[in-house]
Amino acid sequence: MSESGLSTLRQLLAQRYDDLKRRLAWRLGSVELASDALHDTWVHLEDRKESTDPVKHPLAYLMRMATNLALDKLQRDKRYMSSDELGTLMSEIIDPAPGPAQIASAKDDIEILSRLIDAMPPRRRAIFLAVRVEELSNQQAAARFGVSARLVGLELQRAHEYCMAHMPRDD
Repeated sequence: MSESGLSTLRQLLAQRYDDLKRRLAWRLGSVELASDALHDTWVHLEDRKESTDPVKHPLAYLMRMATNLALDKLQRDKRYMSSDELGTLMSEIIDPAPGPAQIASAKDDIEILSRLIDAMPPRRRAIFLAVRVEELSNQQAAARFGVSARLVGLELQRAHEYCMAHMPRDD
């Protein structure tokens, strides 16, 4: 992590200290332990000089770091948590990145949507792609296709209704 990345983490820790402390206290069951963990996190960031990969989710990274430092402190102090308490704590630390199942589902949805778009009448498909992919306004699309802005709106509505009617639902 570059020095600017460490600086960003330090700034985020300072700016969100109260929120981080409240969330850690709730997870750890102790305001004092949460405060100590955040202090240890600050010291750890100050001592850190090595270069590592950039952090994609800095707030989650700080929470994980503080939680891990708190768990290390508990272990050092020989105040062990029960396996149930530890399991509950670890389940609270959620990685915000999508998992393999979510990625596969999203790819399936994209494939289905692509087939639905391909099945639309040519003008409707062209208008839909111009407005939703190329981000043209309805007026710009109307000028491009030589139709009224009202017709562009109707074609978009029909395209959306078609996609919604034919997309599988997660019930």
